[in-house]
Amino acid sequence: MKNIFCLFLTIATLGVGASAQAQQTRKVPRIGVLVTGPIFITRFKSFQEGLRDLGYVEGKNFVYEYRNAEGKVDRLPHLAAELVRAKVDVIYTASGESVLAIKKATKTIPIVFGTVQDPLANGLVDSLAKPGGNATGMSALAPDLGGKRLELLKEAVPRVSRVAFLWSPPNPGANVTLKETQAAAQALGLQLQSLEVREVKDLERAFEAAMRDHAQALTTAPDPVVNNARVRIVGFATKNRLPAMYAAPEFAEGDGLMSYAPSYSDLWRRSATYVDKILKGAKPADLPVEQPTKFEFIINLKAAMQIGLTVPPNQLVRADKVIR
Repeated sequence: MKNIFCLFLTIATLGVGASAQAQQTRKVPRIGVLVTGPIFITRFKSFQEGLRDLGYVEGKNFVYEYRNAEGKVDRLPHLAAELVRAKVDVIYTASGESVLAIKKATKTIPIVFGTVQDPLANGLVDSLAKPGGNATGMSALAPDLGGKRLELLKEAVPRVSRVAFLWSPPNPGANVTLKETQAAAQALGLQLQSLEVREVKDLERAFEAAMRDHAQALTTAPDPVVNNARVRIVGFATKNRLPAMYAAPEFAEGDGLMSYAPSYSDLWRRSATYVDKILKGAKPADLPVEQPTKFEFIINLKAAMQIGLTVPPNQLVRADKVIR
């Protein structure tokens, strides 16, 4: 009996030791994050909240591996390659440029995007229902967003007839946005002045062209190059008393006049569920891309006062947020 007891004790001890060793050597998931610019950092908080709601605690049951392009698109391929070499379990990012850079660096590591304007037109997925490949996430595309922005702008400033449109051709899917906005302008009886901004250094040339051709208002495309220059763009519009409608809420939440866009906080929070599913074994190819269901119309009355604009009462009632 004594020998049998010793045998059981030895087996139990070995089992406990093996279990402890397994816990010590258990791999902690690593989430790679490719930051594209300042707006990414602001919206990233919503993604972090989404992860926390799902039970993820940084440093306890997962860790981040960060890379920051600091608004410089040409750095994306290098940083994407670094994350691949770091052998992360999944890479989280936003914008078509960053997803393309990562897809060129890896065909196997899953990619989740917080938002991409049009992942289908960008060639990032095979279809919204069946993405295929190694990328999936949230689309910020909704029918006639460009048209809605112009419509709200014209309601605020009925006399406007010529609108400058800042957009960035290198952004995947940018041509789709341009065509949609041009069609909406024609339907509203507006002349749309196309101002291409491939890099931040192109802004001054674009500003000069807008003033030379007597632009009466301004609107923007939703892309990283434009978003990263929001302080300069808002400053230009304010200085020249141009009513402006922006494609990102951060403009109006700063000193911009108004914005109309999907609720990015909602999209980024929901995107955390993709990372959760992938870490639990799901494949990006099988996770459908989701589209926005919530939209935000923001009006900044301080900005309106600076340019001498009285916002119609009916717009103030319809706005989701009014900054006074």
